[in-house]
Amino acid sequence: MVFQDRNDAGRTLAGALEKYKIRHPVILALPRGGVPVAAEVAESLDAPLDLVIVRKVGVPVQPELAMGAVVDGAEPIVVRNEDVIEVSGVSQREFDHVCKHELAEIDRRRQHYLRGRDRSEIKDRVAIVIDDGIATGATMLAALRALRKRAPRELVLAVPVAAFETLEKLHPEVDAIVCLETPRDLGAIGYFYRDFEQVSDEEVIATLKRFPANKATQVS
Repeated sequence: MVFQDRNDAGRTLAGALEKYKIRHPVILALPRGGVPVAAEVAESLDAPLDLVIVRKVGVPVQPELAMGAVVDGAEPIVVRNEDVIEVSGVSQREFDHVCKHELAEIDRRRQHYLRGRDRSEIKDRVAIVIDDGIATGATMLAALRALRKRAPRELVLAVPVAAFETLEKLHPEVDAIVCLETPRDLGAIGYFYRDFEQVSDEEVIATLKRFPANKATQVS
């Protein structure tokens, strides 16, 4: 399956998540790419939308290679990819330096995207976490562990496409997974989209304005 764009992927994913509508879920997107996907789901399920701001901690000499990830929160969650750290020969000091930089970027994005907006309450709610795809899973792992600390009734991972082996590793972190495509040889997430243009900050901000962070609905 190849999606036209993130909106198309979101509409298709929403169909697979229809059963959750009566449970009044909260939709949580990883910006920026996950936001258009999540917006389609939130609209279809008549659900609130919020962000989970996660940053990859990249190897200093190869920033695209994730040696870990860090996620926004009262107590930021840091996930280390020990295999990559060992192979790359990265010291604790180097890791902490990159991590500190990414935490500062998370703070910048939080203020830029949310601008005082209320945050969604997920305690005792069904929380559905969405991105446009998952390759190594480092950022998603950090997001899921941080969200689990907020005590949702059920934590659901939903993505249009993800590497099969990565989903197997993430399975213990969630109560359910909904994924439309699970290739064993992913290659790159962009291969599954005809249009995979980068999502802008302005698009994220405009999308959030369309959805409340919380809705006064009966939890079931």
